[in-house]
Amino acid sequence: MQPVWVNEPGNGKITFSLEGSSRTPFPTKDAQHEALLDAVERATAELSAADAEIVVFELARTEAEHRYGQGIYDGRGSTTPGDKLRLAWLPGAALVELPPGWQLCERAGSCGKVAFARGAAEGKKADTLILAKKKQVSVKFSVEVEAAAASADLRGKAPATEEAKKVDDGQVKIQVDGVDFGDLLGVKAVAPKQEEATKDEDEDMVVTAHEVSGKIDYEKLIRDFGSTRISKDLLARIERLTVGKGTVPRLHHWLRREIFFSHRDMETLCKMLEQGKPFYLYTGRGPSSAAMHLGHLIPFLFTKWLQDAFDVPLVVQMTDDEKFLWKGKYDEETGDNLMHYHQLTIENAKDIIACGFDKRKTFIFSDLEYVGHMYPNIVRIWKAVTYNTARGAFGFVGESNIGQSAFPAIQAAPSFPSSFPVPLGGSNDMCCLIPCAIDQDPYFRVTRDIAHKLTPRHHPLGGKPALIHAKFFPPLEGASGKMSASNENSAVYLTDTPEMIETKVMKYAFSGGRDTAKEQREKGAELDKDVSYQWLRFFLEDDAEVERIGKEYGTGTGEYWNTGSVKKRLIQELQRMVKEHQEVRARITDEEVKAWMRVRRLEF
Repeated sequence: MQPVWVNEPGNGKITFSLEGSSRTPFPTKDAQHEALLDAVERATAELSAADAEIVVFELARTEAEHRYGQGIYDGRGSTTPGDKLRLAWLPGAALVELPPGWQLCERAGSCGKVAFARGAAEGKKADTLILAKKKQVSVKFSVEVEAAAASADLRGKAPATEEAKKVDDGQVKIQVDGVDFGDLLGVKAVAPKQEEATKDEDEDMVVTAHEVSGKIDYEKLIRDFGSTRISKDLLARIERLTVGKGTVPRLHHWLRREIFFSHRDMETLCKMLEQGKPFYLYTGRGPSSAAMHLGHLIPFLFTKWLQDAFDVPLVVQMTDDEKFLWKGKYDEETGDNLMHYHQLTIENAKDIIACGFDKRKTFIFSDLEYVGHMYPNIVRIWKAVTYNTARGAFGFVGESNIGQSAFPAIQAAPSFPSSFPVPLGGSNDMCCLIPCAIDQDPYFRVTRDIAHKLTPRHHPLGGKPALIHAKFFPPLEGASGKMSASNENSAVYLTDTPEMIETKVMKYAFSGGRDTAKEQREKGAELDKDVSYQWLRFFLEDDAEVERIGKEYGTGTGEYWNTGSVKKRLIQELQRMVKEHQEVRARITDEEVKAWMRVRRLEF
C-alpha cells in the first residue's frame, strides 16, 4: 500500500501483478473492466486480512536504487532530501519510499477496510485503474478506519512503532500464514531475493520513455515498436549519399557494427536527398547535472557524423523545463530551483559544442528561452493529442503534475520545421531526422500520428519525423539495461580524471571472463556479457583491432586472452577520449555558448 496521494488523506494505492495472465491490463468493455476491478478488490481484501507486518527501515539512497530501481519512487520522483531513504515494505504489495513526515499502520489489517473509489452519480467505480507497468496494475483505494483510529493523524511526524522501524542487521522477518518472506534488511538482504531478482531481470524486459531494465531483446523491440531494422541495402544507400559524395571517409562504425540498428522512414529520407531536397537534424539533452557521462555523448557524437556526412542543419533542444517538472524543488525561504536547470543547460551545452559540430549549421536552444517561437505548434499538438493517448504512451497518473502531462508536446514541436521560422528560414516542408536511443521512440510515435495536422499535404513524409535508433550503452556493472546517471559507479563522466577512469573500469566493469585462468584458456570469455569489450565496440573505431580483441578474448588466446588485458585497452581508449574532450571544452566560454544559442539563420 503506497502513500502516493499525499494531498488526499485516507487514500492510497495498491499494486498487484498480472504475471501469467493472458488478458491485457486494460479491458475495453465496461463489464470486463468491472469484473477485473472486482477481482482486484477481493485480492486486496485478502491481502489486508493476511495482516502482514508493515516494516519501515532506512537505506542509503544509492544502495536502495541499485537494489530495487526507480520503482521505489512509484513514478513520482523522490520526495526525500539527502542521501538516506525510509522504505516501507509490505510483502506481496509494496516496497516504496516513505515520504518525510509519514508513518504507516503497524500491520496491513489495522489500516482499515480497503474500498475502491466509486462514482457518486451512477454508483460505478471511478478513477481506479491508473497504471499498467511491468505486468503490474495499480489501483487507487480509500481506507475506512474505526472511530478510534480515525482521530489519529496518519501523516503525522510521530515515528512508527519501535518494532516496525527496527533496523538491526537483517534480524527483521515477516510472517504471513506461516510463510517466511526472508530477511528484509542488511547487506545480503534483497526484496525480492537476489536470485529471483536476477531471473526477473533476465526475463522481464521493460523499455519505456522513462524506464529501461532487464535483458534487452532488440529484435523484440523492433516488433513491439513497429520500426524497421537497418538493412544492408539501406546502409549501401546511405554510403552512396555520404561517402560517395566525399563528405566523410567511411560509414560510422556504429552503423557498421549495428549499434544504430533500427529506423523509421530512412528510405524515404534517402529518396528525398537523391531528389536534392534537404532535411534537418533534431536531437536534445535534459540537463539534470553539470557533469555528463559517456552514455550522454552517444547521440551527439553520431549526430555530429550525420551533420558532416549529409551536410545539413541541426537543432539541439535543451529541456531545462522538463528537468524542473520532474526533479525541481521548492523551498519556503529560497523559492524554487528552476533557474538551476537553466544554468545546467549552459554547462551541458559546452560538452555538446565540444563534440565538434559546425556552428554555422547548428542552433542550440533552451526551452525556457525559445518556447515562444514554438508555441503555436505546441498548441496545435495539444489540440491534436488526447489525454488518454498521452497517458497510455507515457504512463501519466493522478499524481503527475500538469506540466509533465503537457511536456510531450514541447518535445515534439522541434520535429516540425515551422517551429524554427528564423533558423530554418520559415520552411514548412523540410523533413526531420531524429537520432536517439530506442527508448525515446514512444515520444515520436505519438508525434508521427498527428504530424499531418501540422504540415502541408505535399510534405514528403506527411509531416512525420524520420528516426534512427541506437542500442543502449551498457552500465559498467552489467551489460543489460542502460547507463544511469544516478549511480556514479555505473558511468564514466566527462569530468573524471585518468585515475578515476582506471579505478572505475578495473573495479566495476562487469567481466564476461571465466572464474579461473585455466577455464578462461579453455572456453574464452562470454563477449555479450563483458562490459569492457562492449564499450570497446562503442569507442574503438578500428574494426580490425576490435575484431582481434573479440577473437582472442572469446577464445582465451593471444595478447587479449584475459579480462585484465581487455580492461587495460579500454582504459587507454577512454582516457584518451575524455582528455581530448576536456581540452576542447575548457576553451568554450559562457559567451561562446550564447553565440551558439542566438536565434539566427542557419547556413544550408
